[in-house]
Amino acid sequence: MKRRSVVKAALTGATVLAAPAYLRAQSSKKLSILTWNIADQQELFKQEFADFKAANPGVEIEWLDKKGPDLPAFYQTQIVAGTPPDIVDLQGAIWVDYAANGGLVDLTPYLQKEPDVAKRFNADYLKGWAYQGKTYLLPFYVAKTLLYYNKTMFQEAGLAGPPQSFDELLGFSEKMAKAEKTGFLTLNFDWLYWPLFKMNGIELLSPDGKKAAFNTPQTADALTKLAKATASGGVNKISWTGRWVEPNGAFAAGTVGMLHAHSSSYFFVKGQGPWINGQTLGAAQLPGFWSTPTNHGFAISKGSKNPDLAWKFITHVTSDKWASAFFKNRSVLTANLAADNAGLAEMEKTDPLAAAVLRTQIEHTDKLTGNWPLPYDAELKDAFWPEIQNAALGRKEPQKALADAERTVNRLLSRKA
Repeated sequence: MKRRSVVKAALTGATVLAAPAYLRAQSSKKLSILTWNIADQQELFKQEFADFKAANPGVEIEWLDKKGPDLPAFYQTQIVAGTPPDIVDLQGAIWVDYAANGGLVDLTPYLQKEPDVAKRFNADYLKGWAYQGKTYLLPFYVAKTLLYYNKTMFQEAGLAGPPQSFDELLGFSEKMAKAEKTGFLTLNFDWLYWPLFKMNGIELLSPDGKKAAFNTPQTADALTKLAKATASGGVNKISWTGRWVEPNGAFAAGTVGMLHAHSSSYFFVKGQGPWINGQTLGAAQLPGFWSTPTNHGFAISKGSKNPDLAWKFITHVTSDKWASAFFKNRSVLTANLAADNAGLAEMEKTDPLAAAVLRTQIEHTDKLTGNWPLPYDAELKDAFWPEIQNAALGRKEPQKALADAERTVNRLLSRKA
């Protein structure tokens, strides 16, 4: 059963199962919280919970954390049971399914009542949680793509700095490709590769979202160039076949000139790449400043018995104080302006390279792409990506791959109309 169908079933059959023991008999003073693979923050959460309970006497808080692959299925199960956690940490575009099907509380009235809450956040990141003019989540922690580059390989190829255009990016890649070395890698899941198309003026869908808009001469030209560079070794083939470990590991090995990935890749790559330091690794924006975000946010389940208390809690944990503490603990951006600016200023003293990487995350946030609020996002990826992969790997001519992708995507869109 596809996840989209499960979401619908969960949200329309919310009283089918008996509630699990840890969520039964919720009182007006009880909150349950489900987070996404962040159990390492237990000590910080204990402090946040204690602070919240001190300000709200009698409140009881239950916290459960699930790993990424397990959280969506678990959350759906609890929705079906009629006992969803009051607060849930959601990542990427999965939240849109729930919002579109009435599964999340619209936070817009709360934000209108407390405008200072919205002001604490980067407006572009906050806007990423809006669907049909309504805001459904507050930012928890955020990341977007950037361009890492191997300064040593750049120097060996006679390159002075990061590329400033799509053609220059591919040209630089070709100059660095020799023997076992390749020039460029990109992560490809969750639309993270979409800036490569956006910098070529390519749109995925028509403005009304009802038709595919990507089957254009510009897209065919871009795919032709990517396929040619992939065949020659300029673009590493792992760009189209790997997911997380493979591309990051390849860049960490020191044999790839550039990596297009989000900021969390830095800590993975640094842990595996002994060559990485401030003199050997550069961090820059992709040409055109385009990037794709992959964010976590706090939502309130529609089935919450205590939505007002839940709102109070998520504004508590995303406050300047606790967002600052989270930045310090996790070295991640929170979209809280005060917390991120203070954290970066301190990090620049202790880890200038990490600070340079993270600073790209608060720059050019008006150029976010690949984050369309579509309730059928997962199905759209499944319809579009295989043909792009076929073209990039030389399995199909770009024009043929685009035509096939267009047909599949339009068929999907016609079903959603």
